[in-house]
Amino acid sequence: MIKVLVVDDSALMRKHLGQILEEAGFKVCMARNGVEALQELHHFQPDVISLDINMPDMDGLTALSRIMVERPTPVVMVSSLTEKGAIATFEALALGAVDYLCKPGGTISLNIQQLRDEIVSKLRTASKARIRKTRGLAERIREENRRTNVDKRPASSATVTTSRGTMMARGKGLVVIGVSTGGPRTLEDILPNLPADFPWPVVIAQHMPANFTGAFARRMDALCRLQVVEVTRPMLLTQGMVYLGRGGADLVLSSRSSGIHVVSVPENNQYLWHPSVELLMRSALEHFRPTQLIGVLLTGMGYDGAEAMTELHRRGGWTIAESEETAVVYGMPAELVERGGANLVLPSHQVAIQLIGRLNG
Repeated sequence: MIKVLVVDDSALMRKHLGQILEEAGFKVCMARNGVEALQELHHFQPDVISLDINMPDMDGLTALSRIMVERPTPVVMVSSLTEKGAIATFEALALGAVDYLCKPGGTISLNIQQLRDEIVSKLRTASKARIRKTRGLAERIREENRRTNVDKRPASSATVTTSRGTMMARGKGLVVIGVSTGGPRTLEDILPNLPADFPWPVVIAQHMPANFTGAFARRMDALCRLQVVEVTRPMLLTQGMVYLGRGGADLVLSSRSSGIHVVSVPENNQYLWHPSVELLMRSALEHFRPTQLIGVLLTGMGYDGAEAMTELHRRGGWTIAESEETAVVYGMPAELVERGGANLVLPSHQVAIQLIGRLNG
């Protein structure tokens, strides 16, 4: 039986979450704030923790930092669907949280029952997730400041000329990245390490709510030499750009007179997850030759993107699957490997090196 610690200052939320989880077969313990959570961390010894962000006495982020030091445990943050909630959630993911749940109606939600399946699924998955080593807060802040201060312009005109020459020789192309649970932290291992003159645009399908993708794009843009944007309108694919799919929608490519654009479209009910990696990759195969595409499948539960990236591999394209060594949830990349669709299986911190070498080698 999976033991879950529910941490929330709202008695109503504790009641709803506890009822849902007990009915699903979890053994549940409750805490009203971070102080009580740390006590139960050692007494109850949970397999997974549901942790609210905004609480008195000790807030969720402070408690999370202590949990990751005292007894590292998979944590799913419970956040509001607001800009402030999104920013706090990404901070929590950077500190070591595995995943997050969004309250559908504010701090105290009577609609929590609507999320029953998602709550059970995420906590069950998180209980088996790999806990990634968390850097110290001071070290992480120094690194983010260093990345923020990096000039986004190419280092020199000579570098630009070399990259453009390489791109012309190989033909223009596209990198497609698919990622789900554990994605924000994993993408921070990859995108900031790509140079400003990286020759191909990058398009990302990250499973995420609509209210979160804009804040996540801005966060990544501050960390990267490439420009990172959320796709809210048709955008021309351009070197030096990273395009993040808007939550609550799907991404496809479209050929126009000015070139190939990436377009946000309503969710396609044929696919289970959104933005759909499978749909994006199949759309890319319609607009690029396989040799002009690189597919990267990262951490996440399920199999989204595995079939289309296997097809890319079969037709002569290049694919990378994240290894079990670093994947928070070894689901999507495992599916790609098991189908024989991965050219390489790499830990997340080696993906950028491989992409750079592949396009500039």
